[in-house]
Amino acid sequence: MTKGLKSTKYEFEGQTKKYTGKVRDVYEFENQLVMVASDRISAFDVVLPEPIPYKGQVLNQIAARFLEATSDIVPNWVESVPDPNVTVGKRCKPFAVEMVIRGYLAGHAAREYKAGKRMLCGVSLPEGLKENDRLPEPIITPSTKAQEGHDEDISREEILAQGIVEEGHYIQLENYTRKLFQRGTEMAAAQGLILVDTKYEFGLYNDEIILIDEIHTPDSSRYFYQDTYQKLQDNNEPQRQLSKEFVRQWLISEGFQGKEGQTVPNMSEEKVTSISERYIELFEKITGDPFDRVPTENIEARIQSNIEKSIKLQ
Repeated sequence: MTKGLKSTKYEFEGQTKKYTGKVRDVYEFENQLVMVASDRISAFDVVLPEPIPYKGQVLNQIAARFLEATSDIVPNWVESVPDPNVTVGKRCKPFAVEMVIRGYLAGHAAREYKAGKRMLCGVSLPEGLKENDRLPEPIITPSTKAQEGHDEDISREEILAQGIVEEGHYIQLENYTRKLFQRGTEMAAAQGLILVDTKYEFGLYNDEIILIDEIHTPDSSRYFYQDTYQKLQDNNEPQRQLSKEFVRQWLISEGFQGKEGQTVPNMSEEKVTSISERYIELFEKITGDPFDRVPTENIEARIQSNIEKSIKLQ
């Protein structure tokens, strides 16, 4: 079976700190971050036991493409992409919220709505919606960024009242979020897709708001196929999705939703391979380009070498 990158343990010259996230290993330098997209996969805020080959490459390369394509809307943190799994960029001070924007009632929002809630993050939802219906207009439903455990829904009013983000900055974050979602929607439509919902993260660099992390990837976004959307809605059938939702649905079918006392189901070699192939399919559909399967036999050494070359060039 093709090897997946589960973790990295590098020590680089000038490195000040290493942070291990759910799916990324982040190496900090005085003014830079080196972000390694591993093949770890998380769902319900839990890292699953097996890495998914090529997943890191898929996410890193999709993110790089969309960050470049939106740089006219908001500056971003990227300085270089020296390896298929690596992005090097500006070290920013992150805002402690994720800006989630939804154009359709899907995923977490649909589950909350089904449970009877008509208010999500301070935003009122109309009666009479069914799962995957288009919302009257896109809504912003922020969440707090948890270092560990689950991210939590939070309203605009709570963010301002608690001083998590000052009002002037938050207004800018909302403005950028809506413009980025509109650009992402247009780019998705060109590929026959609907951008259903997504999240953006921002930081400050020299007092300027910068777009950070990944955008419009299948881990941070949900897509539907445009050509079958309306027919499936009319027939009350599940939508064909391009997102990580298929992993969540498999876990739910196995009795796991990240709740206390639940056990992560076993991931067979066949399951890992099928998830890997699905991520590659996502890349090709979202970008319209064939996926180049970079050899993984010496992936740790390859990444280290490319990072070291990149650092020396700075």
